[in-house]
Parts: sequence; C-alpha cells; structure tokens
Amino acid sequence: MNEINRFSLMIDALTELAEEEQEMNHASDSPMPDLPALKSIIADASPLPHTALFLGLAEDGLPVLLDLYDPIPGPILVMADRASGKTELLQMIARAVELLHNPSDVRSVTITQYPAEWKNFQDNQSIVGIYVTQENNTRELLQSLVTWAHNNKGEGQSILLLIDGLEALTKLDQQTEQNLRWLLLRGPSRRIWPIVTINASSARDIETWLGFFRTRLFGRTQEAQDSHYIANDPNKIFDDLSASQFTMREGNNWLKFWAPALD
Repeated sequence: MNEINRFSLMIDALTELAEEEQEMNHASDSPMPDLPALKSIIADASPLPHTALFLGLAEDGLPVLLDLYDPIPGPILVMADRASGKTELLQMIARAVELLHNPSDVRSVTITQYPAEWKNFQDNQSIVGIYVTQENNTRELLQSLVTWAHNNKGEGQSILLLIDGLEALTKLDQQTEQNLRWLLLRGPSRRIWPIVTINASSARDIETWLGFFRTRLFGRTQEAQDSHYIANDPNKIFDDLSASQFTMREGNNWLKFWAPALD
C-alpha cells in the first residue's frame, strides 16, 4: 500500500471517529432495558435447536433465531447509523456461536476496518480469524471461501462471514468483488452465511449491492430520509430505537429485538 493510500485511509478513519462521537452525543435517550448478559440468556433459553443461530432477544423475552440449514432468508444486512450497535450485534452473534455450537459445526470469520475492536475474539476456536478489509489476506480469504463453498454441498460445517462495513469491501479489486457477489448469491445454500453491516447514510452509495439482501435488520437511524430509503417505506422511521436495539419486518408487522451485552 503506498503512502497516499495510507494517508487517505487515515483521514477516512479520523472522519468516521469524529462523526461517531457527534452521533453519540445526539443519541436517543431511550434507555436499554436491564437485560441479563448473553451467557445468562442462552442458558435460560437452552436447549435451542442445534441448527439455530442466536440473533437477539425479542421484546416478549423469546430468542430471535436463524435456521442455518434453511437458505431461504439469504444473507443478512444490518443497516443503521454509526454508534448504533451494529458492531456489537456482530460480536454478540460471534460469542453466541462460541456458547451454543461446537467449532466443528459452526465457526465465524470477521472482516473489519477496525481490528482493535475485535481483539478479545482472536484466541477462540470458534473464530477462523479477524481480517482487515484492505489487506491482501482478506482477498485470499474470500477466494478460499468460494472454493470451500464449491466443495460443500450443503452438509457439515456452517461458516458465518461477518462483514463489518460493506462500503469499504466493495472498493477492492474486481476479482474480490466477484467473489463477494458469489458468496452473497450462493453462500447460504452452501452453509456460508454473510451477515453484513452498512451505515444507513451510505446506503444510496452502494445501491446496487442492496438487492442481494432479502433479510434486513434496521437499527437506530436519526435522519428520516435515510429511514425511508433503507426501509423502502416513506412512512417508516427508526429514530425511536435505542443503541443495540433492532427491528425486522415480519410480513406486515415489525419485530423489535435487543442484542444483549456480552458480560
């Protein structure tokens, strides 16, 4: 990576940190309920089906689950403002895999621009690795996942591909983009489950990628026009959600749920 690119990435990172701090200062005052920690919630909910992926806790106290053997929901897109809990949701999912599944059955791998946020997840048998978006080994990872998926006929192990920040990953080389598109289209039928975050304000910039996602989770979004766009609904707003609270459409209804804290 040349010095110009390094400088550009540094400026982008500093800009995002400044925007995050500003949004946190204007965050919703709606308090997060006094939920038990993740380990306690899973212990109370167990035994869960061995094919179930834990996504959160609904307002009625029931777990929100994804069936890893049913590819119909397809890849999952998480859209919200910065500092709304998107990264925490991915981390909670990764930790839930550790608590609920044998590594021979389910593992996760993370792609992020900020690996320091994932430092507590590196020494874990359930995690394949933490990859930095712009580094060459991330390109190699996506290629190896495509190869693995081609050889996997929907049996055996499932792999969660946690992508924290789709915007940056779509700016890499053509082959990487092609591999990513293939994983979004074919991954779930071959037991690779992409779970991807984007900032709500960036959705218009990567509009062509949104069509890959039938299942969408929405978090706190302050700007009404951003809510209308990501929900494809001129009447829907998400500014009433708290940090680490999400909602998803179920038919004509909306299901709200929380991502419980890890500790």
